[in-house]
Amino acid sequence: MDNTGYTPEEPIAAIATSLAPAALGIIRASGKNCIELVSKIFSRPKALLEAAGNTIVYGWITDGENKIDEVLVSVFRGPKSFTGEDLVEISCHGGVSVVTAVYNLLLKNGFRQAQKGEYTFRAYINGKADLTKAEAIREVIESRTDSGRSRATGRLAGSLFEEISRIKKLIIDTLAAIEVEIEYPEDEETIADSFNTADLEKAAADLQALSDSWKSEKLFQDGARIVLCGKTNAGKSSLFNCLLKEDRAIVSDIEGTTRDWIESWVSIDGIPARLFDTAGLRETDDIVEQKGVEMTRDLSTDADVILYLADSTVPLNMEDLEFLKGRKEPVIFVWNKTDKLDESGCKTVPALNEEQKALIPSLAGEVALSARNSHGVMDLICVTKKVLSARTDTSRCQAGLGSARQKQAVEEALECVKHSLVAAADNYTLDAVVQDLEDCLDFLGEITGEVTPEDVLDSIFSHFCVGK
Repeated sequence: MDNTGYTPEEPIAAIATSLAPAALGIIRASGKNCIELVSKIFSRPKALLEAAGNTIVYGWITDGENKIDEVLVSVFRGPKSFTGEDLVEISCHGGVSVVTAVYNLLLKNGFRQAQKGEYTFRAYINGKADLTKAEAIREVIESRTDSGRSRATGRLAGSLFEEISRIKKLIIDTLAAIEVEIEYPEDEETIADSFNTADLEKAAADLQALSDSWKSEKLFQDGARIVLCGKTNAGKSSLFNCLLKEDRAIVSDIEGTTRDWIESWVSIDGIPARLFDTAGLRETDDIVEQKGVEMTRDLSTDADVILYLADSTVPLNMEDLEFLKGRKEPVIFVWNKTDKLDESGCKTVPALNEEQKALIPSLAGEVALSARNSHGVMDLICVTKKVLSARTDTSRCQAGLGSARQKQAVEEALECVKHSLVAAADNYTLDAVVQDLEDCLDFLGEITGEVTPEDVLDSIFSHFCVGK
């Protein structure tokens, strides 16, 4: 949002729910005199004006003599509201025409349209939320799995703020000890034996743990890229539909049915992933299919995991593995169609031999399954999650970073602490250490919003939706 010349408390309004047919729609209004302004278009103005905070008033939204809709108005009086100022939420019927009519009536009666993220911005400037909680709100809204939502909710509940506050206390306590030494030196004003560096070492370790947490948090926010590859008629589209639990891709026994790639989001036991179904790998004179094969190769180079499918009823030769030679991306080899093994005369599930494994340096696992009846699919999900988890720590931690901005600030703070420890070891003057630690506190303050440049605020809140 644009913070230039911003006027706090100015009455604002926004549609807070999706503008689509629904049972209910909510229009949110906040700012100075917002309750009085809404009362002018409410059938029971006296009841609304006298309503206590955290109560609901029944009535009608009216435009002069015309009734617009039967509504419930939730009243929140500042500072006990989301924004920290007077706020009302009008719950009306969810038709697009009804919601739009109520919203436009508010704009005609003293409100202006809210900017993206303006409600959360007001919560921030009014001390109702620090920046870690503000950013967590957007994370909760955009989360794709329960695990991702749980991690974001932890930050919304204050886990990251509390961890930053705890680290800051270690720095502040150390600064206090140094200031005492500066004011009352026993000998020369040097760092030697003047304070215990244990708190700084603890702060450095905790900051390093926070920095490392970003890799896994980013995975839960952005998701992994999983590409289904393999020869034609290996069952890629069947597995794609099976993992999605819906029929998205066309399935046929005819080779070359899939000529383009399609994608969809899927949960790999809590880890969000973009799953790509691609064209079968084979030599063909069909120009369209050739383009599809080329796109398969391009997609696979950006994959976090490649699921390479092979028909378990058909003998595998070295040429079938040409696509996987020299691959750096983790490869899980999937033997599909195990339900047809008896029909083909095979009694056991095939497996890669040592020579074949040698051609796949990035082989991360081997799974046998039937996409047709879902047998073995959970094994594939477990192996895939294990491969993704091996690249980062996906275990639940007490606090983790929620944005690249936070990670950068933590790394800057960590560098300051490390430099102060070097100063302690090299017997620098106390003033040099004080400067490092004060810089560290500034970087930590940027994370929570105590010290924040205006352009950072603009970047954070511009990514919110209108109404939040």
